[in-house]
Amino acid sequence: MTRLQALDPKEATGRSKELFEGIQGKLGMVPNMMRTMGNSSVVLEGYLNLSDILGKGSLGGKLGELLALTVAESNACNYCLSAHSFIGEKLVGIDTDTLRAARDGENADPKIAAALNFAKALIAKNGRVSSEDVAAVKDAGYTDGAVGEIVAHVALNVFTNYFNNTANTDIDFPVVEAATV
Repeated sequence: MTRLQALDPKEATGRSKELFEGIQGKLGMVPNMMRTMGNSSVVLEGYLNLSDILGKGSLGGKLGELLALTVAESNACNYCLSAHSFIGEKLVGIDTDTLRAARDGENADPKIAAALNFAKALIAKNGRVSSEDVAAVKDAGYTDGAVGEIVAHVALNVFTNYFNNTANTDIDFPVVEAATV
């Protein structure tokens, strides 16, 4: 059962209503996570702004989705695993084996694997990664700026994981459950 209520976009007012209208226009729906974030328009707007700007970064949509899955598995967020598995497959065109492997921080491409492993290190070490962790991701071909973007993607996804785990958001995508708890 949900612990934080999702707003009905038809009944929303003020800035949340405006944000919902933008989301509806872009996605054709307002996902439950965003409907729940809409209880505080600043939370929803902050999420949308960071998500939007990271989508324009150097890492690209595919790596962004794979990072989201690595982080969601680490935090046992079934909502985010479900959403990013769906988005990764249906909107970004990532095959299901690659999506599944990303949950464990794995990828056949060594450069992508290095980014996913760095994300896992960030989570496991609460952001206190070692010089060796940073060197490994940079040695794989990531610039200082790209390393910063990986950190930002991890932070955004930790936020959504914690938000959905707190809210116990109703999953409105085909359900994918974390193997870890």
